[in-house]
Amino acid sequence: MRKFNIENTKSSYNIAVVGATGMVGRTMLQVLHEYEIPINNLYLFASSKSAGTKIQFIDKEITILELDKGSFIDKEIDIALFSAGGEISRAYAQLAVDSGAVVIDNSSYYRQESDIPLIVPEVNIDSLPIYKQRGIIANPNCSTIQAVVVLKPLAQKYGLKRVIYSTYQAVSGAGVGGINDLENTLAGRAHTKFLYPIANNCIPQIDSFLDTGYTKEEQKLIDETKKILNLYDLGVTATAVRVPVMNGHSESINIELEKPFDIEEIRELLRNSAGILVHDDIAQSIYPMPLMISGKDSVSVGRIRKDFSNPACINLFVCADNIRKGAASNAVQIARALINYNRREI
Repeated sequence: MRKFNIENTKSSYNIAVVGATGMVGRTMLQVLHEYEIPINNLYLFASSKSAGTKIQFIDKEITILELDKGSFIDKEIDIALFSAGGEISRAYAQLAVDSGAVVIDNSSYYRQESDIPLIVPEVNIDSLPIYKQRGIIANPNCSTIQAVVVLKPLAQKYGLKRVIYSTYQAVSGAGVGGINDLENTLAGRAHTKFLYPIANNCIPQIDSFLDTGYTKEEQKLIDETKKILNLYDLGVTATAVRVPVMNGHSESINIELEKPFDIEEIRELLRNSAGILVHDDIAQSIYPMPLMISGKDSVSVGRIRKDFSNPACINLFVCADNIRKGAASNAVQIARALINYNRREI
């Protein structure tokens, strides 16, 4: 087995953020501070366009370094958080691993490789030790993360037979360009990121179409759900839609359970499950909405009810901050778990 820098006894860690100037990268820095990750040296990498600029981190100004093939040499980086897209991960993640770092990758590049764990800490942290095989941990897709946080306790108690997803995904999921498109089209200006104006519109296409008629986003949601839950025979289907919401993904999920259930018992189960906030009081018009969960790391679930068309099924509605829990916070939570795991191992 490969030896990693993080496996040495230490009280603080050398952390790298690749893609530090992007929306998710900057949020990673915020979450690293909020979670009080013990940092010795913090290295921030981006493209040549951003190199030399400075980013404030707590009480320090840190200079952005240009990412190149020598970026990880002689820095003894313990954990490298990658958030710069699949091509950057393909080109540079292995270089970071070769230097002794453990990579936590936010792109889709490594997610379906069998010897790389795909982790949501509340769901499958027991898969974490697999990182020792290749030194890479994959961070799931934003829409997958919030769904499996809710599905896991249901799977454990009742068993899952089938899951039907309908997603309503915020423009921030498409980065700064998506946010600009919403702002511009609301003001009557041209769109440049999406195929159609997003203001006052819903676009039932996220990413490109596959030969099956599904989009890549929908296929990610299907495949990642099965891998994270370790339920490869689970029936999963999805329709992913971009909506004119700035931040916070929403999902309507229809779930077929294997065992009989009581709806109030399900509410109580979810209330007592890690990472979940239950907002489910229709008498008071309380239910999950993107605005109520923006800036938070919990997943909100509500509209929990029986599916009258199938007595084995329930419907529920889920919201989460796609930039935080759907990306940056989940990655930092993995880093925190990795630190704790190695402290126990030493």
